[in-house]
Formats: sequence, structure tokens, C-alpha cells
Amino acid sequence: MIRQPETDYDVIVAGGGAGGVGAALGAAREGAKVLLIEKYGFLGGAATTSNVLAYCGFFQQGPEPVKAVGGVADLVLDEMRALGVSADPFRSPTTHNWIILLEPETVKLALDNVLRKNGVDVLLHTRVAAVTRTADRLHALTLAGMEGRWRVEAENYVDATGDANLALIAGIPSRIGNEDGRLQAASGPIRVGGRNPNVPIDRKAIIAAFEDYNKTGDWPTARTDGGIYTEIPMTGEMWWMIFDHPMADLSSASFTRAEQASRAAAHDYINVLRKSVPGFENAYLVQTGPQIGIRESRHPQARYELTGEDLLTGRRRADGVAYAAWPIEDHSVAGKPVYRSVGGDGIADIPLDSLRAKGVDNLCYAGRVIGADSAAYASIRVMGTAFATGEAAGRFSASGANGLKNLWK
Repeated sequence: MIRQPETDYDVIVAGGGAGGVGAALGAAREGAKVLLIEKYGFLGGAATTSNVLAYCGFFQQGPEPVKAVGGVADLVLDEMRALGVSADPFRSPTTHNWIILLEPETVKLALDNVLRKNGVDVLLHTRVAAVTRTADRLHALTLAGMEGRWRVEAENYVDATGDANLALIAGIPSRIGNEDGRLQAASGPIRVGGRNPNVPIDRKAIIAAFEDYNKTGDWPTARTDGGIYTEIPMTGEMWWMIFDHPMADLSSASFTRAEQASRAAAHDYINVLRKSVPGFENAYLVQTGPQIGIRESRHPQARYELTGEDLLTGRRRADGVAYAAWPIEDHSVAGKPVYRSVGGDGIADIPLDSLRAKGVDNLCYAGRVIGADSAAYASIRVMGTAFATGEAAGRFSASGANGLKNLWK
């Protein structure tokens, strides 16, 4: 079925994760007519597709939570609070970083609500199938949805797909992984139910249980410290990140192996808890996925590539449009993350040119596809920072530099 072109838009955003939501809200609050498209039947990105149940990057490191991201992200947090999730800063007992704990069904509804309230058109179950482009501009997208294909047009576009799918289809060259072509490991967080809430989680017992499992188990974990776990708001369930999977490439075969390994490991790990850790005698697996957590894929060319040196020195700059505050969190070795703190005052500026596509005047990036070398990428990919780069991309796409004059960085 071929449908006639829809009404033109001022800004079209591809991808409904934190970066895409930030971009859509940023553009809409500049008065633009905005379309947000998302391949899943819900919004939220890794928070709702991959069980990554924490917003990282909203706060700087330190003994107290110092805010680094505000703006339209606060609209989302306020909506979550109205639905019963506190959205307060929580200091991880494992990493000592400040995060915001999430409940995924609340995140889905909060994003639906806040986008509707701000007049953003949303199309779920929709992908970009083709792009009409001249030398330095995108002119239209062909979308593929449940009813077939149709064409939409806009003055400006934002790629917030996470995997740079819009940039890929538009023919923009991309780097795969780091400078050597190596990808950060994928993750497989799970939700665990049935824990006795009256029995504290015993990390030493988890460590001992996996020392034994790793000797003979099918899916030995590299996280020999018991992993990262917290209690999920409103549910009493445990959120647990203990499985990581190295990614050789971006092939469907590699992702299939990672998905299958993640599910098999999850069932094994629940059995380990039931057998060996007090309080988990009746534990059960609530959920994996819906998909594995993808930390890294393509890096499309931008006008400026943020560097690890920019972050390690806490570089401040006049053309900054967002703050990076999350430490450089490198997962090049599966299950063995390496953290390096942002220097200076604990924040670094992300410049506008990191959000602008190289060679295409009306395409911006948001979230983990912005221009960044491998070290900087290991910081800016988190969802709190993605809200900030998304808002900047959306405001710039809607109003140019004027839209950034009063941007809360």
C-alpha cells in the first residue's frame, strides 16, 4: 500500500530513546511541528528495550548529587514523579555514581504523556526505509510502518536512533566501534522476582556462588564482584547486571548469539541464586530484554569529534550546548568496566558541532551517535547526557542558534 505524502514537518526525529525524546521536546518548545518515529511499540530506548533501569549522567560524581542535566529532561522526571516514581538521585553502592532508578512501565507512560502534552506527533512501529538527499541536504524520508510505505518531508532532521540508522541510509560515512574497530561489550541486565525482602542481599554469598558456578557453568561471568544490583521502584524486584557479552561485529549472526546467550545465562543465574544465596529460595526470572543492551555500534561523521582529552581535562568552551558529567566508562573487556572521571570541575562542554552531521546541513545527531572518539563516547552514551544533547539538537533544528541562547546545559 502506497500512501500520499503526509503534512510537512519542521523537524523529524528518528528514534524514541532519551536523545530522541529530548530532541522532539526541544524542537516542540521552540514552536516547531515535530514528528517522532520509533521502531518499537513504545518509547524509552535502553530503559525500556534493554532493562537498563537507571538514568545515568544527570549528576556529577562526588559525595553529593550536583545536577548536570536539566531542561526538557525535567519534564520527563516530573511526569514520572506524578506517576509514583520518586526520580530522586540514588548513589550506587557498587560504583558510587549518582543515578536515577527507573521502573520501565512508568517510563513508557511518562514519555507518552509528556510528548502528547507538548504537541509532538509520534509514530510507533515505524522505521526509516529510504532518504531523499541532494549533496548537502536531506529532503524527505520514506517511512515503513504497519500500513506500508509513505513519504514525509521536513526542513530539518535528527538522528537519535542509537545505531545511526538515518545517517547510514543517508550515506554518511561511519566508524564501527573504536579507532581499532573494536566494539564495547553488550550487556544483559535482568529483573529478578521472588526475593525475600526481609533478608538483605548478601554480596559475599553471590560472589562465592559464582566462584563455584564459573568452574563448571555454561555461562561464566566476568563480573566476579557480584555485579551491579538495586531494587526496582514500585515493584520490590531486583535489577541485576552481571552478564556481559563481547561483540565481534555488527552482524545479525553476532547479535543472535548475544541474545541467545543472554537468555540462557539469565536462567542459569537465577538457579544459582535459588540454590546458594539466602533470601532467593523462591526467586524467579521476571524479564530479560526485550533485547540485549547495545553499548556501541556506528559513529557517523560529525563536524567535531569530542575527545577523551576534552573530558579528562573538563574542557569548557563558548560553543558548548550540553554537559558531559558521567565518567568515561569503558567496556572494551566484557565484564571489566574501567572508569575515568571527568576532570576540571567535574563537567565538560559538548560543542554544537559534535551534534551536526558532516556534509549535511540539515541533519543533527542526538544521544550516542554524536561525534565522539572512543574515550569520550564511553561517557556521552548514557541516557541523562542523551537527553541534553537531544534537547540541543532539537532546539537548533527548530530555531538555529537562536534556540540555544537560553538552553539549560
